[in-house]
Amino acid sequence: MTATDREGAPHRRPREKRRHPLRWLAGLVVLVVGGTAWFHWQCWGLQTTETEAAPDRLPEGFDGYKIVHLSDLHGHEYGEGSAELLRLVAEQEPDLIVVTGDLIDQESQLQMVPALARGLAAVAPTYYVTGNHEWGLGTGAVKKLKGVLAQCGVTALSNEYEILERNGAQIVLAGVDDPNGYADQKTPEELRAQIGNAAPGLFTLLLAHRNDRFGQYAAAGYDFVLSGHGHGGIVRLPFVGGVAGTDRTFFPDWTAGLYTVGNSTLFVSRGLGNNTVPFKGFRIFNRPELAVLTLKAED
Repeated sequence: MTATDREGAPHRRPREKRRHPLRWLAGLVVLVVGGTAWFHWQCWGLQTTETEAAPDRLPEGFDGYKIVHLSDLHGHEYGEGSAELLRLVAEQEPDLIVVTGDLIDQESQLQMVPALARGLAAVAPTYYVTGNHEWGLGTGAVKKLKGVLAQCGVTALSNEYEILERNGAQIVLAGVDDPNGYADQKTPEELRAQIGNAAPGLFTLLLAHRNDRFGQYAAAGYDFVLSGHGHGGIVRLPFVGGVAGTDRTFFPDWTAGLYTVGNSTLFVSRGLGNNTVPFKGFRIFNRPELAVLTLKAED
């Protein structure tokens, strides 16, 4: 029998575990720093995606035609003078570069445009259409932007079209200004009718900022449409897709990738910059996208 077993012997209290507040604090710091870094990577960690599309009526001469699709930069620079973005674009060796609107948010951001525009035009023929944010700055700012782009070798398509040639084949490249532009501007339907009269039967590739107008473009008869505006749905969930629309709706349509309506195909870029829904710079499972699209002619 031990002393503690004897009657009247003192009982020892179990030792309490010492708390280590510094460990809890260190864990909290790691969690906050790690979470902040992950969130920043989600918002600004540039991702290159590759997509193949085989739209109806694409001529054989454009089989393998590679397009780099940029959209919704919102004045952001990836590296000084957009050097990081330009390096990634050049690595793709594209046949065509398109910028589908919302290049800038503020007139002061015009200063970042020349380096980017010259760099893109040095890689491949580059075309641009306006987005709603440029028109939000006023018609004067839009004119300045288009002028700067033209001086740097980038073609702005303002309800206009050009004919592209490759391997003996031709397609139409058309571009429409954002609906926030001039009230009396040529409509997408009127532009399509003009193309049909001047270049009947040619495959039509349309640049248009607003993804949510795809039904209108398909009804007008455009074969293939490249758009942005949707920002990938801000937050993307598996088996669900985009959660929030740039028009403050939930679970919007046509937010990223390829879609088909009738005989028309739409490709939507998730965009390169940020949005203001619900606050500036917010993205989850939806990193900024440098989209590389390769067109394939059907056998």
